[in-house]
Amino acid sequence: MKEAGTIYALATPAPSRSAPGAISVVRLSGSRAAEVLIGLTGSVFLPAPRRMSVREVIDPMSGEAIDRGLIVWFEAPHSATGETMAELQLHGGRAVVNAVLAAIQRLGFCRLAEPGQFTRRAFENGKLDLTEAEAIADLVAAETDQQRRQALKQMDGALSRLYEDWRRQGLRALAHLEAAIDFPDEDLPEGIGDEVKRDIAGLQAAIAEHLADRRGERLREGLTIAIVGPPNAGKSSLLNLLSRRDAAIVSEIAGTTRDVIEVHLDIGGWPVVLADTAGLRETADAVEQEGVRRAWARAAEADLRLLVVDASADWRAARQELIAVSERWDETLDIVVVNKIDLASAEGADIVTLSARSGAGLPVLLARLEAALATLMARGAGSAPPLTRARHREALMEAEASLVRAGTATEVALAAEDLRLAMRALGRITGTVRIDELLDVIFRDFCIGK
Repeated sequence: MKEAGTIYALATPAPSRSAPGAISVVRLSGSRAAEVLIGLTGSVFLPAPRRMSVREVIDPMSGEAIDRGLIVWFEAPHSATGETMAELQLHGGRAVVNAVLAAIQRLGFCRLAEPGQFTRRAFENGKLDLTEAEAIADLVAAETDQQRRQALKQMDGALSRLYEDWRRQGLRALAHLEAAIDFPDEDLPEGIGDEVKRDIAGLQAAIAEHLADRRGERLREGLTIAIVGPPNAGKSSLLNLLSRRDAAIVSEIAGTTRDVIEVHLDIGGWPVVLADTAGLRETADAVEQEGVRRAWARAAEADLRLLVVDASADWRAARQELIAVSERWDETLDIVVVNKIDLASAEGADIVTLSARSGAGLPVLLARLEAALATLMARGAGSAPPLTRARHREALMEAEASLVRAGTATEVALAAEDLRLAMRALGRITGTVRIDELLDVIFRDFCIGK
């Protein structure tokens, strides 16, 4: 177990004059954490480990009472960080919190924790691996139910078990290759070369399938929905209606929207990036032409599209024309929204009718959107958990490329080296292979106290 001094931090949001907290929690980790509690309570008799106790909290220098709260401590290695840990649950006023933090500082043997340092110590002491540590950050940052569920699965070790299983498979194949290199004159099992090739090919195919599944990254970053359609169909009004605020300028003048406007939403628990785009039409205006180009590009990149047409115009012709030239229209996902039904009626089995002005039809549209998002995320879903971060993807792509080379190598030694590189790439994901610079990047984005 690694020891690097005792650290402390406020683990709950800092109280302010406008938003005081009912309770604030101060965390400590390190070999002298229990000693801090002794100093802050004025008693050498601490409660049993993992037992909450009501104590008066004092300034150890002056003996003045600061607060009365709950204290608890955890013996190493039976704690979240693997070190001795302690927590104080205090009243949430700024004066209380500041006084306790100042008192700890004055003890002289503790230092304020850096962002993510508690979680990093848990990793360094073998309490979790890198994928589980990243899941903690994702759980803290989760804004929707689906993001929360994915982070919990990853925090429970679903991804790390998958990657470690692949690493064990690769190491087993590598052991066979190393045996062939080190003991060329021994009577090794017949067919060992073919067996290793099959193992390598199977592992490479599994990683390739995993890389093709982008559900986890979509869910973490937000699924993209592009609102497209002709000018003055009500695209910006629909964006404002769904976001429940005036995010986009609405005008009867055609071509008001020139650039892509984005808002982040929670639709049925799915994180969504909703993009309003310029009206699709032929134009001589150079600026509007660029807006139309960006609109088509966003429509092609989006996970799904909302095609908005005007019920008071020839919406059937507009729908047919735009779908015909769309590069990625998907009948099972994309939705045709016939807007302005307060001005004219519209009927059709494959459309959603709406009045962005009054909100009529919005519940039906939201239901269709939720169903489309669920269908999108169910595509290609297998039993394996999806990868969630660009860091994982980069390492997996490196591992796959090494496995391809290993499978086609003409020399056993070359195959073994490429297989070794593949296993090293997999090890970087979970932290089995240590790179301190990588750890600095991963943990610097955590909040202080985590």
